Amino acid sequence: MKLRDTLDIDEKGRLRIGGCDCVALAEQYGTPLYVMDETHIRNMCRGYIRLLQEKYPNATVAYASKAFSTLAIYEIVRQEGLGADVVSGCELYTALKAGMPADKIYFHGNNKSPAELALAVREGVHAVVVDSLYEIDVLNVIAGKAGAVQNVLVRVNPGIDAHTHRFIQTTRPDSKFGFSIADGTAQEVICGLSEKKNLRFAGLHCHIGSQIFELKPFALAVDKMTDFMERLFVTCGLTVEELNLGGGYGVTYTDEDKPLAPWQYVDAIVEQLTACLQKKKIAPPKLVLEPGRSIVGEAGITLYTVGAVKEIKGLKKYIAVDGGMFENPRYALYQSKYDAAIADRANQPPAETVTVAGKCCESGDILIEDIRLPSVRSGDVLAVFTTGAYNYSMASNYNRNAVPPVVLVQNGESDYIVKPQSYEDIVARDAIPARLGERK
Repeated sequence: MKLRDTLDIDEKGRLRIGGCDCVALAEQYGTPLYVMDETHIRNMCRGYIRLLQEKYPNATVAYASKAFSTLAIYEIVRQEGLGADVVSGCELYTALKAGMPADKIYFHGNNKSPAELALAVREGVHAVVVDSLYEIDVLNVIAGKAGAVQNVLVRVNPGIDAHTHRFIQTTRPDSKFGFSIADGTAQEVICGLSEKKNLRFAGLHCHIGSQIFELKPFALAVDKMTDFMERLFVTCGLTVEELNLGGGYGVTYTDEDKPLAPWQYVDAIVEQLTACLQKKKIAPPKLVLEPGRSIVGEAGITLYTVGAVKEIKGLKKYIAVDGGMFENPRYALYQSKYDAAIADRANQPPAETVTVAGKCCESGDILIEDIRLPSVRSGDVLAVFTTGAYNYSMASNYNRNAVPPVVLVQNGESDYIVKPQSYEDIVARDAIPARLGERK
């Protein structure tokens, strides 16, 4: 088990995050509990900013906030000089409420509603990333009624095979995202934007997938995107002002994962882009990158309390925790793997193989299958690593379980950044129509 740089083990063998004892956090705040390390988040933001300032100053880093979207995270990334990539009206609302400048926000999504598009135009977001002809038409009308000319980036599909789970590959030929470069659709759409008087073509966007461990797919994406930029200039007379290459940089979930440092991905992208621009004689665009998981993923852990311990002789031993697919659906969706530790015996060697089961009434509610741990007892606090991305953001009230709170830690201090849900919070928006009470 390789500890993340957010974690350490004290002299008593107890796991700590951000200088806070994990068992003490569980006792203070209850479980299940998401815990985020502020220092790690800030260090990741600073690393991206620093490298781009050195290698390609005309660049923006927009935090891909679908990974983890709260007021506090927007405040942190804003303080560190990042913009934001949002994918829904409420992500946009949350970013604005946290003080993120609208002119540093990119609004994504393959089916934004008219109300969401109107909010984006009204607030003056830097760019709407358009993803369908329908959206282009609707946005043009909305911007016209508002007396605005809205910057747009056009999401295109460069057709790169990123070796990730098929559900998180976003440039397969049949992907729901973007306009295909290969079949000519992207060029046709972009050249036709000149007819939309209330939209302004500002650039291109692509995102080739998530949890990518190789450099080659990013280099190929740069090559294909710059080829397309060259073609747009020749055929349509269009200059691409912004080139948004998305994110997708891998992080460590288990010791099997071998991601590069985020700076290595960025360095490779910048080197390839610089070479392609020179070779193809293209005016350098503003470069936009959208890291999300790599900023918050390893910053987070989830703490659970072990309840039932059940052994099926000769087959499997289950340890059941007080969380499950309602607060981490990633195993059910992607068969995602995680590493974990018993928080008060984090330095002990493994003694048994167990499967970590959730409490939901589903056979598929598994969090970790066949993990080696010290002998597990009811009442133990289990810490699952690298849960900062796509855990809280994908949580639900399935089985009427509460979405866990989130605590931010730094230098031994801890504070809520998402407060606990009560049963009353969960039922607060339910309603019983009066007519139901009239029936006998």
